[in-house]
Amino acid sequence: MAAAMTEEGEHEALELGELALRYRTIHGYRRAYRLAGSGPVLLLIHGIGDSSRTWLHVLPELTKRFTVLAPDLLGHGGSDKPRADYAASAYASGMRDLLGVLDIDRVTVVGHSLGGGVAMEFAYQFPYRCERLVLVGTGGIGRGVHPMLRWATAPGAEFVLPLVTAEPVQYLARQLEPVIRVVGGFGMGSDFHYVLERYQSLADNTARSAFLRTLRSVVDWRGQVVTMLDRCYLTRRMPTLLVWGGQDHVVPARHARVAHAAMPGSRLEIFEAAGHFPHQAEPARFIRLLTEFHTETVPAPFEADEWREMLRAGRPAPGTKAESSGA
Repeated sequence: MAAAMTEEGEHEALELGELALRYRTIHGYRRAYRLAGSGPVLLLIHGIGDSSRTWLHVLPELTKRFTVLAPDLLGHGGSDKPRADYAASAYASGMRDLLGVLDIDRVTVVGHSLGGGVAMEFAYQFPYRCERLVLVGTGGIGRGVHPMLRWATAPGAEFVLPLVTAEPVQYLARQLEPVIRVVGGFGMGSDFHYVLERYQSLADNTARSAFLRTLRSVVDWRGQVVTMLDRCYLTRRMPTLLVWGGQDHVVPARHARVAHAAMPGSRLEIFEAAGHFPHQAEPARFIRLLTEFHTETVPAPFEADEWREMLRAGRPAPGTKAESSGA
């Protein structure tokens, strides 16, 4: 197994060059990340069950103007998968620590799905390190989430998942993929193929355990259990871009407008034909939009006195009622 993994790693290094995975050990755990380019730093955070590979459609072009840092979150991809804290706040702290190890002070943080929640948590916990915020099909806006994710949080899922991710079942799923796509791909639409690839990684016991721990920290049988709406007012001086796929069936596209209303001065862009992965569906448009947003905005200032005053004057955010009613 070790030899096979080494060969795979060597193949990726040859294929991707400077965008191949690198590794650092932080707090005793190996963290995988991709780091390339030069210029202002973009920190790109992937979603649950995914890895930094999700950004490979856009990274090569982005490195021409930016330094791009795309980590594999703990429990995902090439990073270690220990019995650990997989809450969004812990992931945000992990991003701070990785930046510290790499001697990076401030970043524009880009988060997809769960990574959007981590990005928002990072901006909330460490505002002095966050210049801009880009949320892509992000979680933490309302309860709505794909039924398969709700099912995976149910008691006993840890006993069922090894069966549905076993090789014979995975082989059957691969063979039936064209048929499944025709009938709707379990509600995944155009995202089905990529989701199927990620599903295959759950055959590994440690990856599956980390996936369940992460999922149960943010979702239960009724849907998402965390919200960022109560703190969205803190983005008042933070340049914020919201990107959503109009056909997103994992995190409903209606959440985009709730987030937009709750975040003063935010910009909203809907990729009408895209699903949950707009950065993959329309990479050229995503790159153009992200570059334009970065060029046209000024990094958020951080003043401790002003931050304290915003906290003291905190108010319920627009959209909170919609969230509590199951938006």
